[in-house]
Amino acid sequence: MAITCGLVVANIYYNQPLLAEIGRTFGLTESRVSLAATITQVGYTVGLLFVVPLGDKRERKSLILALLLCAAVCMAGAAYAPTFGWLVAASLLIGVFSAVPQLLIPMAASLASDAERGRVVGKVMSGLLIGILLSRTISGYVGLHFGWRTMFWVGAGLMVLLTGVLARMLPRNQPTFAGSYASLLGSLGTLTKQLPMLRRSALVGACMFGGFSAFWTTLVFFLESDAYHYHSDVAGLFGLIGASGAFAASFAGKSADRKGADYALNLGILLFLGAYVLLGFTGYYLLGLIVGVIILDVGQQMTHISNQTRIFTLLPEARSRLNTVYMTSCFIGGSAGSLLGGLAWDHFQWYGVCGVGLALVAAAYLANRFYGRGATVV
Repeated sequence: MAITCGLVVANIYYNQPLLAEIGRTFGLTESRVSLAATITQVGYTVGLLFVVPLGDKRERKSLILALLLCAAVCMAGAAYAPTFGWLVAASLLIGVFSAVPQLLIPMAASLASDAERGRVVGKVMSGLLIGILLSRTISGYVGLHFGWRTMFWVGAGLMVLLTGVLARMLPRNQPTFAGSYASLLGSLGTLTKQLPMLRRSALVGACMFGGFSAFWTTLVFFLESDAYHYHSDVAGLFGLIGASGAFAASFAGKSADRKGADYALNLGILLFLGAYVLLGFTGYYLLGLIVGVIILDVGQQMTHISNQTRIFTLLPEARSRLNTVYMTSCFIGGSAGSLLGGLAWDHFQWYGVCGVGLALVAAAYLANRFYGRGATVV
């Protein structure tokens, strides 16, 4: 499950180190080409909202295999793209059909005991994080040496290969929801209304992932600017540096089991805040940038695992839908963060990006500290 999460989620992030090269291919400004990264996250949000809830209604294995095949077709479409409009449309659909990890994470949580749920979720999320970060490393290298289209062709082939492997290895998993698809989607609003912890976790997740996305969307522009004069392969290597956050995912899960999810969550917010302060003051120095990336990724993963651990304890029979509400909020925040990061870079360069990150992590702290405290379940 961890390997699958890593390979599939990589589809969403391949384009980030390639944005400058894509922009040169189609003759686009940096702010406009960043739309490709933003629209991919928008597509992932659509998949979370309309596809992932089916994990509580449809047999999960067949649903996952169908999504993987659709993702392969869309990756091939992006590789072929004759115009930027075509690429944007393909990117949207890549996001929609790459929601597979958010079907697997609730599945893993349902297989784990209460005492080990945080650790199990953390282990699966480690695979997800490695996929997110190493995708940038791989795509940066492939883009520089073989062209950005090659990376999308490789991604399409990986989805076909993964479909064959999972058809043999993934167990069948039949959920219990017996209502219609409309009632399934309608229950998302009911769950959100009835569970204040879910609302608070979703709001915190949106702010944190927004700050995370603002950094990663604009990093390639910063590294190719006069500050560093690097290329996309170096931008991708920063994903390898950030993979240290995979260790934090496991630590966060164990901490949530031992000390409670709130402990790990507050520590993650503090680390995220410190990372952006460090990036603001030392981002123009390579060592400062590297240390900031590590702390940023560790903080993001600690808050994310802690949020998921506490929402999965709420209603076991509705874990796919709980995850839908939470992750949809995260990727709405991520899409907004990518957009705000691109705008901040255009107008204020690196310090503007750091300002966006600090504002979003401050909002996350306030939401966790004050939002929904004292509310009761309806």
